Amino acid sequence: MMSSEISTNTASSSFRAWHFFVLAGLVGATVAVVTVQPTETASLVLLVLSVAAGSYVGFGIYRAVLPLVSREVPTRIETVGGRTRAALDREKTLVLRAIKELEFDHAMGKVSEDDFAAMGGKLRSRARELLRQLDVDGMTYRDLIERELLERLGLIGLESPGLQGAPERRPVCDSCGTSNEEDAQFCKSCGAGL
Repeated sequence: MMSSEISTNTASSSFRAWHFFVLAGLVGATVAVVTVQPTETASLVLLVLSVAAGSYVGFGIYRAVLPLVSREVPTRIETVGGRTRAALDREKTLVLRAIKELEFDHAMGKVSEDDFAAMGGKLRSRARELLRQLDVDGMTYRDLIERELLERLGLIGLESPGLQGAPERRPVCDSCGTSNEEDAQFCKSCGAGL
């Protein structure tokens, strides 16, 4: 029962709208050629091309009108610069983690000052580039609300209690308003220095 249901769904979902318009163009060209019966090659080519152009325009109109009359909201994968936003977020997380690990290694004496400056500069420039790509659309309403809330909480001076009961002050980034860990030197969201 389940296998027949799956095969029926895949068969019905494999037929696309552009298939219909290609078939309609082929049938229309065949009917036009049989009906008109052109004697010259140039008129035959023009007739077939005009029917194909009509089919192409029909598909364009269909694509333009479909979102206006459809009740379903299509799910789109948001792309930024040819890559998905999720892939850019993943790379941003990896780059920021690499910066933090590099700072830790430098503090432990495993990385020399010159290597730290060279590698850190490259990682920070890549992080800035990724953040610029991710901020193409600007901040969302949720981000604006969270930033304003953090600013107001900062003005009020509320502090979240720590694990031992002592008040813990979490640094808030001046650039994006993100709350960071207590020992963070760079913002986990935008990479700016704290």
